Amino acid sequence: MMIRRLTQLLIGLYLYGASMAFLLRAGLGLDPWDVFHQGLSHHVGLSFGMLVNLVGAVVLLLWIPLRQRPGVGTVANVLVIGTSVDLTMMILPAVEDFAVRVGLLLGGVALNGIAGAMYIGAGLGPGPRDGLMTGLVRRTGWSIRLVRIGIELAVLVLGWLLGGTVGVGTVLYALAIGPLVQTFLPLFMIPEHNRRAQKTAAVNP
Repeated sequence: MMIRRLTQLLIGLYLYGASMAFLLRAGLGLDPWDVFHQGLSHHVGLSFGMLVNLVGAVVLLLWIPLRQRPGVGTVANVLVIGTSVDLTMMILPAVEDFAVRVGLLLGGVALNGIAGAMYIGAGLGPGPRDGLMTGLVRRTGWSIRLVRIGIELAVLVLGWLLGGTVGVGTVLYALAIGPLVQTFLPLFMIPEHNRRAQKTAAVNP
């Protein structure tokens, strides 16, 4: 069972990074954290994927005062997703055709939902950014919705100011990712970890 969970986790994380590369190539808007990653990449000499990993590691350090405990999936998240983005960008060429870009946007959002359901369903720990959110909720007593909106609005505005791409894809992602993860999650949940995975999914989309 553990082998299945680890395999599902790693495949999910890799596909999650690949979906981010699709959205980057589409150039029609990114999710809030990736707007921040992209904006930051314009000002430092590191690849987008490397910054995804480094920002994840920094966010993970913020778990310490929040007394959050990382899982295997948390560490794998920091190591795999950004690496997958860079690898996918190497083999996925830039595109000019608008119809192809729209296809990449739609495919990227759909793949992101599937990949998110896969790694959540493995039940091996939340990603650093999700853990930051749940840790702040526990420590402050504020609602999940308030904390999530606050964090994502902050990184979105900062990323936009740094030059990250905000567009129709940003709105589409915000509206679609929750329902997509909820739709695909039952296909990937490991039975004895259903309750934990459902709790994670409730705050992740």
